Amino acid sequence: MKGMTRKALQMLFVFGVLVQPVTAEEPTTVESLLPVDFPPATDTAQSTEDAAPASLPAPDTLPAFQTPPAAEAAAEPAASPAPDAMPVTPDAVPASPVPMGITPGTSSSITVAQMGQPNGVVLSGGQLQGGIDFTLSADQVITNAQLELNLKVSPAMAARNTTLQLMLNGQPLGTVPLGSADSNVSSYQLEIPAAMVVSRNNISFKINDGDALLCQRDLSDNYQVTIMPNTRLDLEAQQLNIGADLSHFPRPFLDEMQMTPTTLTFAFPAKTLPEQVGAAALIASWLGIEADYRGISFDALHDQLPEKNGILFGKPGESIGGLTLPASNGAMLQVVDNPANPIYKLLLVVGNNEQQLKSAAWRLTRGEFSGQTTSLPVEAQNIPVSKPYDAPRWIATDRPVLLSELMRKDQSLTVTGIWHEPLTLGFRAAPDLFMWDGDTIPLKIAYRFPSESWIDEQRSYLSMTFNGTFLRNLPVNKQGLLEGLWHKLGGDARQENFVMPLEPYLIYGDNQLQLYFNIQTKENAPCSVLLNNNIKSRIDEDSSIDLSNSRHFALLPNLSYFVGASFPFTRLADFSQTVLLLPENPSESEIGTLLDLAARSGNATGTALNNNRVMFGLPSGGANLLRLSESDVLAVSTLDQTAFNRALLAQSPFISNEHTFGVREPKMLEKAQRLLEGDWNASGVDADRYFSSNESWRGFVSFRSQWNPERLVVMAIGSNDQQLSRLHNDLDSARINAGIRGDTAIITDENGVRSFRVGPQFPSGQMPWYMMVVWYATQHSAMLAIFGLLFATIIGLSLYSLLKKRAHKRLNPQDSDRE
Repeated sequence: MKGMTRKALQMLFVFGVLVQPVTAEEPTTVESLLPVDFPPATDTAQSTEDAAPASLPAPDTLPAFQTPPAAEAAAEPAASPAPDAMPVTPDAVPASPVPMGITPGTSSSITVAQMGQPNGVVLSGGQLQGGIDFTLSADQVITNAQLELNLKVSPAMAARNTTLQLMLNGQPLGTVPLGSADSNVSSYQLEIPAAMVVSRNNISFKINDGDALLCQRDLSDNYQVTIMPNTRLDLEAQQLNIGADLSHFPRPFLDEMQMTPTTLTFAFPAKTLPEQVGAAALIASWLGIEADYRGISFDALHDQLPEKNGILFGKPGESIGGLTLPASNGAMLQVVDNPANPIYKLLLVVGNNEQQLKSAAWRLTRGEFSGQTTSLPVEAQNIPVSKPYDAPRWIATDRPVLLSELMRKDQSLTVTGIWHEPLTLGFRAAPDLFMWDGDTIPLKIAYRFPSESWIDEQRSYLSMTFNGTFLRNLPVNKQGLLEGLWHKLGGDARQENFVMPLEPYLIYGDNQLQLYFNIQTKENAPCSVLLNNNIKSRIDEDSSIDLSNSRHFALLPNLSYFVGASFPFTRLADFSQTVLLLPENPSESEIGTLLDLAARSGNATGTALNNNRVMFGLPSGGANLLRLSESDVLAVSTLDQTAFNRALLAQSPFISNEHTFGVREPKMLEKAQRLLEGDWNASGVDADRYFSSNESWRGFVSFRSQWNPERLVVMAIGSNDQQLSRLHNDLDSARINAGIRGDTAIITDENGVRSFRVGPQFPSGQMPWYMMVVWYATQHSAMLAIFGLLFATIIGLSLYSLLKKRAHKRLNPQDSDRE
């Protein structure tokens, strides 16, 4: 009887948790959560949803006060016993006894910047209302929500003493005052009913004094309210159990609805093998593609199970943290409950060798699993090999590219109304694009303004900005004396095409083109036209950007190429000509850093590391040594790996001893050669002093490969594991990314990043020999001057001797007669 009562209480608790999201979410979204432990209660959902607005507080009574406290840290999930029937856990797994059905609670925060508005939301001029769409994980039920609203109000707007109205998913949240405040930024806290927060949300803002400001023309800078990018939504949630099913992948390990960064744990056996890390790198890079702008990082564990969701790699029958992988003759994928808490899932990637593990990882990234698939045996896969510069996220350089090809699915080349968001088109480019001085990149823009009599065509224009640099304002009508006269006579003088020459230095690895139709009205235009959404402005479909005159050519090493696009490894985006090199016994931090770098590469190119090769330690011969001689090398290490570092850096400009790292003193011949080549900017002494003056640091060094002088080595290194693990956050910083260049980049907590160029650079890319001669002449001006002087001296001396003999014969003809 006691057992039945306890089971009934558990059933009621779980049903109470599950019924809440159904009340606030559409039936289609709820069905996407299945399979869960219980079916959705559609009848209850409908009745509760209809009653939801009545429970909301009155808008004007919501609390508002300054400087809210920070959000609570994420709560650790409660442990629960392992289920009775685990298909792959014959070994005992210790777990804390917790009643079944208790779902773990989590805390999280999402900012306006993470919602896709890095500069915040600005309400000004005639655009006195705006909104943001944001999504949350579909595997959670929100139990508590709070909005920390940070506002910056212009003095003119504050003097009007008006209010800002907030709405969430069409329901009012309340209003906050826009009056004067003691500080430049005002902060407010608003409690949000948890039932209002669903998987897909929209939060909107509106200035209540908008009608009075409707005819205030040209005062957009005076009357302005900015919802700051650090405005934050703090959430508490309960985790749902979506069941062990491969068809959900990448959920629950990565949820496409989640807009905040994800941290995922990969676990390996106690004796981790290179092929297991290689399969992990393949999946990590694919998850980096899926995470996109949201970001993802990885933790690695040896012989230990993740506390939450995680992916395990190993051979059949191996044990990881007490969980034994399933027996199999070939590759296998399987999803099981986490023994610590069955709400969380473990994905098992099993294979006996490199080929099987790679096949399992590749098959996982292909998706298309049938529903209710817990495990799947994987046959050998035919994995394609990349071609040079075929990364799908890199803009094509063999033809003009239409701007319509650069649009996201939710974008349009047509905008409506006077007030609208700029059209932002993003694209990535190979970082080694090269053009000769004087060459430009043609950006062809075809555009059309509305034809309305109340538009001031003299003051309206199309504004063009590229990577934050202003390019040009394109007018409505053609400019010029004859064109202006023709327009006054009633002729058609519209300018609807323009070719903008872009300077090559404006092209980065990641680029953004912004186009904004700045439409101005005539002074006598009625106020109603300011909100006229029936007019359209558009960029024509045949607008394009043409990089076909560029070449792939660069001087290496250059760490700015690496941090921006993982170049030169991404020349073949699947890493089929790259070796991922780790010490013989890599630490968890070293493996985790390698996985982070793999995810960055996938995100930069859109291609997973399908053909990567991982090695532990330096090979002395065989196939691995041959692979090294044909590949670029991406290595990860710490100063504790002394033997590995010495062997790898043996023929490089760097030197590593126990707990020290520095720069070798170049030999006299090397100094003379660099002076002759005009390479006078090396700063090896400064770099060596900086290494020796810092105890704790991390960073990157790059140099020519000792196995092939045409190949490159990039080494991620830290003074210890703790410093190395901070590289992920460093690379998320735009300031640090911009500061990494040369062949040496050292990052410290106190000074940020310092970059140096220590060793010589070498050319790499596609350049005909006759153009290489010209390029060398432009690069090595000192050597060219010396050779020119020597050539002139030799020719001068030869001519002097010849002319002297000729003069002697002319002045002494008798000598020639004697001969």
